[in-house]
Amino acid sequence: MRLATLSIFAAALLAAAEPAEQAYLAHIKYLASEKLKGRGTGTPELEQAADYIAREFKAAGLKPVDSSYFQKFPVTTQAKLGSKNRLTLTMQGKKTLVKFNEDFIPLNMSSSGDFSGEAVFVGYGISAPEYNYDDYAGVDVSGKVVVMLRREPQETDDKATFNGRVYTRHAQFDSKTTNAKLHGAKAAIILSDVLSSGYGEIEKFAKNAGPANAGIPAIMVKGEVGEKLLEAAGLKLREIHEGIDKDMKPRSQLLGNVSVALRADVSREVRQVRNVVGYLPGESNEFLVVGAHYDHLGLGQQFSMAPSMAGKPHFGADDNASGTAGVIELAKRFGAMANRKRGILFMAFAGEELGLLGSSFFVNNPQLPLAKAVTMINMDMIGRVKDGRVFVGGSGTGSNLKAILDGTSTHGLQFDTSETAGYGSSDHTSFTTKQVPVLFFFSGLHADYHKPSDTWDKINAVDAVKLLAYVGEVAEKLISQERPQYVRVLPPQSAHSGTAQSSGGSSGGSSGYGPYFGSIPDFAEPPKGVRFADVRDGSPAGVAGLKAGDIMIGFDGKDVGNLMDFTVLLRQKRPGDEVEVKVLRAGQTISVKVRLTARK
Repeated sequence: MRLATLSIFAAALLAAAEPAEQAYLAHIKYLASEKLKGRGTGTPELEQAADYIAREFKAAGLKPVDSSYFQKFPVTTQAKLGSKNRLTLTMQGKKTLVKFNEDFIPLNMSSSGDFSGEAVFVGYGISAPEYNYDDYAGVDVSGKVVVMLRREPQETDDKATFNGRVYTRHAQFDSKTTNAKLHGAKAAIILSDVLSSGYGEIEKFAKNAGPANAGIPAIMVKGEVGEKLLEAAGLKLREIHEGIDKDMKPRSQLLGNVSVALRADVSREVRQVRNVVGYLPGESNEFLVVGAHYDHLGLGQQFSMAPSMAGKPHFGADDNASGTAGVIELAKRFGAMANRKRGILFMAFAGEELGLLGSSFFVNNPQLPLAKAVTMINMDMIGRVKDGRVFVGGSGTGSNLKAILDGTSTHGLQFDTSETAGYGSSDHTSFTTKQVPVLFFFSGLHADYHKPSDTWDKINAVDAVKLLAYVGEVAEKLISQERPQYVRVLPPQSAHSGTAQSSGGSSGGSSGYGPYFGSIPDFAEPPKGVRFADVRDGSPAGVAGLKAGDIMIGFDGKDVGNLMDFTVLLRQKRPGDEVEVKVLRAGQTISVKVRLTARK
């Protein structure tokens, strides 16, 4: 009976290939249309996408959970400029009012508040032990405002000490601002680009969702203003800029005869966004989860891989209208089937691009008991299959998942199952941390990733439909055969532990330079600190006794207010260093010593 049903399912999905491809593409065309403007989190267009998915779920025969197809959760979004932003520079006793929105503007991660006091020039504002470079060495910035150059030294040199013409994480605004705060600065000023022909313009204020409140006022100031500020202290900005590029030695120093009075007025909205949830009940209360995220970057800005095109819709056809369309099409086909042994919970997650927010909220507030979830199937960027190759992650997390994959017809595709641990930069990771077996389907990165050029016409619908046939057969086995038992797989230390734009994985699991710590963050952060969604077995954090659910509030004598604080603090340590870590556990503060190790 089950095998017969499976054959019927596969045949139905592959029969009349052109209509199946057209139906699949139709969803992508709508979700990645001009009308939806890139489906940014917190935008009206994302809400329109949610309504569309809910209508499709209803038409497929899916039932609402808790009387609704939506699970709402809060997201901090939409930074806004207030009317009280003000910057006054006192140079050699003379006060100069700097023009708001023309010569200075707050960054969107800036906190609101007033500051007045001395200024210190800190070069590029970078502390990078991996490059033996530290602008803060030998200079005290406690209680002062720091003035820094944008980006990195030698940025136009292919053989630059940092990473050639490719910027490292140290160049990012949030990294520079956090580093300033952790060194005790009370405010940060970043100067616009120093160009051969003059100075670059200040950034436009990014209104879309971005990094959380940095904890100090942070503004960008035109280079011409910065030049006058340094001249008042007897320094020449261009000479300093060229000197650092030449010998990679910081020129940080107190700016005598200069003081700053700053007021930053930036507010943030907390909006309710929605996961879309539809349920097909089974004969038992066990269920399979089939999901994908439906949000994208909106107009780009912070997270665009094409910064010059910020402000234009980033359509997100492959990322991840392709996976969302797959969920809808599978819902339609399973909705037409009867006699399911187990149910299927179909989900479209919001907030993934900001850090797996929707899936994290769901696993911490499940609408059905997670203990009854047999497996979670996640589809993210499945629309650009190249040379018939598809990547499948998480096959080691369930006792019989690999056997199920191997025993399923490939439909002419090739499957790479080398990643077995179930961690990665998409929503399945949230389920892995709750000990739910996962399978992650992904067709690979491409040149249009996080760019406006990720459009529907580049989707390979032929192979996407073949992949959906394969996923459908795997899903059928998971709702009808022996339940997979969760297996905890130790991931490689280079496994990416979060979305690239949210954390860089710097919680202790990313690739690249730096010591290994071993935690995996819960991106739905508490009001203060970093909650661990998981701690890897055998890692420095695990050996020290840290556990999932702990909230880190201190690292090496510094307060940890958010994930970015931890990212910067960890990056500044070396393998072999022993650090004191403070966490909250069940309302109590616990301190442990953690000896960091090298990445393997």
